[in-house]
Amino acid sequence: MTTSVQPSPAPGPTRPVALITGVGRSIGIGAGIARRLAATGWDVAFTYWTPYDRRMDWGAEPGAAASIEKELAEAGARTAAIEADLTDPDAPTRIFDEAEQRLGGPVTALVLSHAESVDSGLLDTTVEAFDRHFAVNARASWLLIREYGLRFRGVPGTEPGTPTGRIVALTSDHTVGNLPYGASKGALDRITLAAAHELAHLGVTANVVNPGPVDTGWMNDELREALVRDTPLGRLGTPQDTAHLVGFLCSPEGQWVNGQSLKSNGGAAS
Repeated sequence: MTTSVQPSPAPGPTRPVALITGVGRSIGIGAGIARRLAATGWDVAFTYWTPYDRRMDWGAEPGAAASIEKELAEAGARTAAIEADLTDPDAPTRIFDEAEQRLGGPVTALVLSHAESVDSGLLDTTVEAFDRHFAVNARASWLLIREYGLRFRGVPGTEPGTPTGRIVALTSDHTVGNLPYGASKGALDRITLAAAHELAHLGVTANVVNPGPVDTGWMNDELREALVRDTPLGRLGTPQDTAHLVGFLCSPEGQWVNGQSLKSNGGAAS
């Protein structure tokens, strides 16, 4: 039997608030993280951007945001689904404003699960695609972390040296044939790890998680079979695998993990 990990305490009777970006599809990693945090005592605000899914091979999932909100509410969470274009530099401020207004409290945990990801290499990446990847994966992540740091006030009554704030960013080590995605994720790593030091005085930890190969509808059969062969545990990752680690990092038990780049990938080779 497993026991649920309880999140950091919050003032009064309310649950702490987690803000998760990139929760556009019910089978995605972001949705898996949202379910995990809702089940372990968090209220959840999440962002999505339907035009991105429409551009991708898997297409948009009609009604996904409402369906995810319903699931989270059934787990006891108050929810706020926020559609936001992260290429807009003003979006992070609006997202935090709406999350706080709709859920009635400050954001305690920030989970960056969004991504712009379009395959292209050194020779065929366009300037437009390169800039868009960095705008979403690096610049928006920095602005979200900055907004979080400017607003974070900690939890009254906690012991000195006990971090109560959490930042977790999802990354990737994919680079070959995926230049703008890999390069912008590398920038995301550095931004997040900087936050582990620059926001430590606020009582905030910041870590990067690499989920490895997780099939959320983007793999073909050939790729799926190759990745399973290359993974010692003999299967692909699931959104739940990533969610378990993120849930731990957001819990009191995860408070001593800070400034780390963690792999949760079944031992898959880089």
